[in-house]
Amino acid sequence: MHSISTLQLARHVNKRRAAAVWMTATLLWAGLGSATESDHEAPPGQAGRPYANMPDVAPIGARLDKYYDIPAEAKGPEIDPAKGYRVEELGKGLYMITDGFYQSVFMVYEAGIVLIDAPPNYAAKIKEAIAGVSDKSITHVIYTHSHADHIAGVTSVITGHPTIIAQEETLRLLKRAADPKRPLPTMTFKDRYTLKVGSQVLELSYPGNGHAPGNTMVYAPAQKTLVFVDVIFPGYMPFRRFGIAQDISGNFAQVKKLDLMPWEKLVTGHVTRIGTHADVKLQAEFDDDIKTAATQAHGSTKFVEGLNPADLGNKWALINDYINRAVVQCVNAMGPKWKTRLAGYDAFIWDQCYAMEQSVRMD
Repeated sequence: MHSISTLQLARHVNKRRAAAVWMTATLLWAGLGSATESDHEAPPGQAGRPYANMPDVAPIGARLDKYYDIPAEAKGPEIDPAKGYRVEELGKGLYMITDGFYQSVFMVYEAGIVLIDAPPNYAAKIKEAIAGVSDKSITHVIYTHSHADHIAGVTSVITGHPTIIAQEETLRLLKRAADPKRPLPTMTFKDRYTLKVGSQVLELSYPGNGHAPGNTMVYAPAQKTLVFVDVIFPGYMPFRRFGIAQDISGNFAQVKKLDLMPWEKLVTGHVTRIGTHADVKLQAEFDDDIKTAATQAHGSTKFVEGLNPADLGNKWALINDYINRAVVQCVNAMGPKWKTRLAGYDAFIWDQCYAMEQSVRMD
């Protein structure tokens, strides 16, 4: 007999549901009542019975009173609240700027500054951060990719007409976006490009679609530092649906490729600290585990099981019910090993399992 407390149940269901539904679900989960069709009925479109074996992590749409604590391994250096940002030296003339949530990079060379990304979150502080290191002006901007949350602060940072460099897919997407806050690149490349400015070198390469078309690796060989955004999240669960990866299989392959590269420091674009090879290995392990969990759930979940007979003609209801039950299995499989290892596990594990279930069926 399986028992569950009212508090645990509250994490799975909306607190505003009717008291009768709450009582029925609690009795059923505790094994203290029996189910009849009248017990199960709820207004169309409203929440009814929970799925069997619901995980102890609240599903999407349920508000948590308290998220899991952040593991110590995920915490980075503190941000001075008076400044709102932190500058970290990565090697000769290479620096990261971060507000503890986003990250960008700038390189100082003899005649100017190369800026890599300009997140709008702290764009107003980028000039100040650079001025703390150098009085030179920005001559080049590199877009890692087209997404606004990483580059839409650039117009508030640049003056004049610096060279803006991006992979050609980024240019295509920015033309489509027609966003004045994201000026078009003035120079593009297809596969590789080496930027030499004074005595400094940056090697740009495009590994293919994973997170997004055009998402570029920027490697500083002298500093042994790689900038690759929105693929690794050091110490953290990836952002929802694997960083909203357009190609999940491609994303997973890129994670494994990263561990074979000779960098020593990894700037990932997000969260609180730079990444290490240990972070890459951990994310690759997570990727392997969740793919296995979703594949096994897909293979063991029966189509049309426990669905209201009145809904059998609703094609979207059939597939939604199947997916939900498979995802419940996936979340349950991942919890014992991962819920205390990655920060933000409870925020996005449901998202990851939904995305992974779709990928193993479709990709």
